[in-house]
Amino acid sequence: MKDFYTAIKDRRSHYGLSKEVKVSDQRIKEVIEHSVVHTPTAFNSQSGRVVVLLKKDHDKLWELTESVLKKIVPETQFQATKDKMDAFKAAYGTVLFFEDQEIVTGLQEQFPLYKDNFPVWSNQASGMLQYNVWTSLEVEGLGASLQHYNELIEELVKKEWAIDSKWTLMSQMPFGNPVGELSAKEIKPVEDRLLTFGA
Repeated sequence: MKDFYTAIKDRRSHYGLSKEVKVSDQRIKEVIEHSVVHTPTAFNSQSGRVVVLLKKDHDKLWELTESVLKKIVPETQFQATKDKMDAFKAAYGTVLFFEDQEIVTGLQEQFPLYKDNFPVWSNQASGMLQYNVWTSLEVEGLGASLQHYNELIEELVKKEWAIDSKWTLMSQMPFGNPVGELSAKEIKPVEDRLLTFGA
């Protein structure tokens, strides 16, 4: 198993994914659950919500997404879109990330001094949760990528899986067995991005 620092380094966007995973559904649930429980949130709001779609439910998500995109992408350009949907569907599962807006608005009412900050903090917490799940999947030898078809599919997703109407869809993370080679990642000089004082 990879250590934390190696997992951070190796975590990448994998677009080549297959269903041939060596990790059990139970283990997938455990590592995602661990991130849900332990990712920090402002005021301990715990506003993050996660839905894990596996197998046929995962396939259904990307079929729904394709059907929506087919209505808005010109036919002459649709093949590239279909290829992308097929690639996501070829993965084993998808993690859907939501934020519970009832919690966010409740905190705004309870702490009006910070009213404008709570939506920002909610987004930040969701980003941390997404990163923790992504890195945890990397530890388990699974690849993933992060997608944002939020507004296009949110209502369909809520209807199909009976999701609470107060949850806002933030992102979709298809995951599976990584296949194919990754291109080299350009890393800008850290000296331009990190300042240290007092050392």
